Amino acid sequence: MTGYTTDEPIYALATPFSPSALAVVRTSGNDSIALVSSVFKGRLKDRPSNSAVHGWIVDKEGKKVDEVVAVVYGRGHGYTGEEAVEIMCHGSLPVIRKVSSILEEAGFRRAYRAFIHGRMDLTEAEAVEELVSAKGERSREDALSRLSGSIRKEAEKARDEIVQILASLEVQLDYGEDEIPEEWIFPKERVERIIERLERIRSTYSSSRLYSQGAKVVLAGRTNAGKSSLFNALLKENRAIVSDTEGTTRDYIEAQVEMEGIPVRLFDTAGLRDSGDDIEKEGIRRSEELMDSADLVVYVLSPEDEKIEEKRDRTIFVHSKSDIAESEGISFSSLTGDGISSVVEAIVSYLTKESRGAEDVPVIESERQERKLGETVEALKEAEQNSNESVDIIALFFQSALSSLSELTGETTSDDILEVLFSSFCLGK
Repeated sequence: MTGYTTDEPIYALATPFSPSALAVVRTSGNDSIALVSSVFKGRLKDRPSNSAVHGWIVDKEGKKVDEVVAVVYGRGHGYTGEEAVEIMCHGSLPVIRKVSSILEEAGFRRAYRAFIHGRMDLTEAEAVEELVSAKGERSREDALSRLSGSIRKEAEKARDEIVQILASLEVQLDYGEDEIPEEWIFPKERVERIIERLERIRSTYSSSRLYSQGAKVVLAGRTNAGKSSLFNALLKENRAIVSDTEGTTRDYIEAQVEMEGIPVRLFDTAGLRDSGDDIEKEGIRRSEELMDSADLVVYVLSPEDEKIEEKRDRTIFVHSKSDIAESEGISFSSLTGDGISSVVEAIVSYLTKESRGAEDVPVIESERQERKLGETVEALKEAEQNSNESVDIIALFFQSALSSLSELTGETTSDDILEVLFSSFCLGK
């Protein structure tokens, strides 16, 4: 790989590129300590490995940029296995940009090194970014599983199986037609087991995106139906104004909440009714736009509302004020709190209706991984469909499956693909 060599020092951000109290910038490679020392006011050289040093990052004129703590790692001790320095600076975006610029001027370049040194495969490298950007507990757990090598281990099992099949084919190819020791029989059951396992892993992609990216849930209904009360109850705080006066909510209110591990963007919207008020009409128009773009609309009905018979796409109906009147279906009382858990269960049930299958397979979040698994499965299916062809033809399909698996883990990945993958990483691993 010409684009990702190991003979030059690198740097990258190891924490999300967003405002925070602290940020960590990692450097790695030959002469990293010396290069950081050139822009560091403090004594870094000759420090033992794992030493933390207080000092300042300075620009080329010696002007102080930020007060930092630098951690020195000798060769073999850092994340990448190389000589390295980690810089803990303040997490303001201008500071991060300035520190990055100074490091580039000092001779570092952005790159990804732990993958190059074989400390992790490509699925584990992607898991680091997924772990950093996880929005919920379930997403964090899934990313941590991938970081520990769950996808790599599955790929290795499938690869070993395919290699053994190819080896048996090679025996046939190595002999002449009159010398073949025995007839080769296509291992149908063995191939189908590989396909079934990879398909189950692949099928987790859509549901894992739900846990990592979250869902947009809109509370809708007529005025005074109880939307704002439900909104507050789901948030467990008084965010929306609740009043008996109709049309209190004239614009939508948005909040983030987690429901059984799913990050949910929850919207309280203006009540739906005919209104002559221009401001309220605009609020209703915005509510309808939100409903059209929602992953789920929770339509709230009060006891005074007429029963809605027709079904609506991406909509569940819930009845409010259950302490006043009983209703069929899902109901709640914001006054007593009864039924709120049932509303949450209904929301989660709808969002996860196409949820992951078996729990005994690792979960994928990467579109690239889903595509490579699909290519592997497709090659194996083509091998099945062509099982009556000559062994040299069949071998081509198994080799194609093996190639896709190698690309999945990064054993064979071109520079341009790596450039795209790592350009979005805000971490210096």
